[in-house]
Amino acid sequence: MSSNSELQAQDKQYLWHPFTQMQDWIANNQLIIERGDGIYLYDTDGKKYIDGVSSLWTTVHGHNNKKLNKAIIDQLNKVAHSTLLGLGNIPSIELAKRLVEITPQGLEKVFFSDNGSTAVEIALKIAFQYWEQVNVSRSGRDLMSNIQLRKKQKNWKNKKTKFITLKNAYHGDTVGSVSIGGIDLFHEIYKPLLFNSFKVSRELEEVEALMKSHHQEIAAMIVEPMVQGAAGMLLQPKGFLKDVRDLCTKYNILLICDEVATGFGRTGKMFACEHEKVSPDIMCVAKGITGGYLPIAATITTNKIFNAFLGEYKEQKTFFHGHTYTGNALGCVAAIANLEIFEKEKTVQKLLPKIKLLKKELAKFEKLPNVLEVRQLGFMVGIELIMDKKRVLPYPLELRVGHQVILEARKLGAILRPLGDVIVLMPPLSISERELKKLVEITHEAISSQIPPLAFLQQKRL
Repeated sequence: MSSNSELQAQDKQYLWHPFTQMQDWIANNQLIIERGDGIYLYDTDGKKYIDGVSSLWTTVHGHNNKKLNKAIIDQLNKVAHSTLLGLGNIPSIELAKRLVEITPQGLEKVFFSDNGSTAVEIALKIAFQYWEQVNVSRSGRDLMSNIQLRKKQKNWKNKKTKFITLKNAYHGDTVGSVSIGGIDLFHEIYKPLLFNSFKVSRELEEVEALMKSHHQEIAAMIVEPMVQGAAGMLLQPKGFLKDVRDLCTKYNILLICDEVATGFGRTGKMFACEHEKVSPDIMCVAKGITGGYLPIAATITTNKIFNAFLGEYKEQKTFFHGHTYTGNALGCVAAIANLEIFEKEKTVQKLLPKIKLLKKELAKFEKLPNVLEVRQLGFMVGIELIMDKKRVLPYPLELRVGHQVILEARKLGAILRPLGDVIVLMPPLSISERELKKLVEITHEAISSQIPPLAFLQQKRL
């Protein structure tokens, strides 16, 4: 095997990393992971780190999990992949059945893909095409194909083509999902490529006013239920999700819930929708679906939506969308094994005391002069840093304080990743209480190391 220095050189010569300014990457030494075990990752020098962000919010039951490993190995001895275009495969059937059984009531049909962005992209296209293919007559008694209407009425045009999304939303990086995003740092440069969407705050009055005025042209509203992850772990007001569900029903608008980050136990429920007993029309899941092992995602819909795509081939109601690795057998068996562990080991139930412990341990961060706010829902935590709490002055962008904090955390034995100057904690659900305390201690020490000296603050005030 190549040495650490050789691997770093080859990495910098050949790789282009995501969400990374490569000029900085090339100029500095970088951490290269060689293996994982439980909640720990090990670098090429053998140093051990707590995986404090679950390898970008995916790892659930820990790395190198024997049950997940065995499921994949057993399937590998049968077949690694066979297409779902024109064929079925056993793991995809079993996984679809299990997903329908555990997701909110009313979700009945599963469309597989391979990451959160594609799951959202599929949801948008399904919602758009749904309204293209179904039209409620004025009498409300019959459904008619809009394609048939268009053939009969040359000037007919489907008006329900727009989407509502929350400000500061993040739903992925494909063009459709970026179009409904709202984080300028990620999305501003791509505006010429995007379609327009309605963007609203988390004020219910604003949401209803928009729906009342524009419901005839809105296909769906998409939300990250309960907490907006990439926006900095922004929590929604209590009851907001339930009220949005009710408004969507009232104004005949589909509700899409993006559970890519919040699903599979992260919020203390299997799915975040469960906190307010909400059943969306479409749900997107990914990340933790395979326990952090393989890229599988799913877009799950109601039968009402699915039925709008049924018809004779000549009617052109088919959903013409797919991916090469849709329903990949290895990924599906990993997801099935993941769900079996959830059930047999009562993962979500065992998480509840750890969530309480985490909340207790996070209280000490509020006393730090460079912490503006701590936001937590279950095992999703955002610690927002500030240069001057009294004056609510943010750190200058060029200081990259969030980045400096995670570098310090690495020295202390934990891998974290910031969202700007928001430090994210999202450890594997399998972490023990002792390990959880250690992770919080490391994070506290790393943040404390970046408290601005008084002289610096006084200078900035001038």
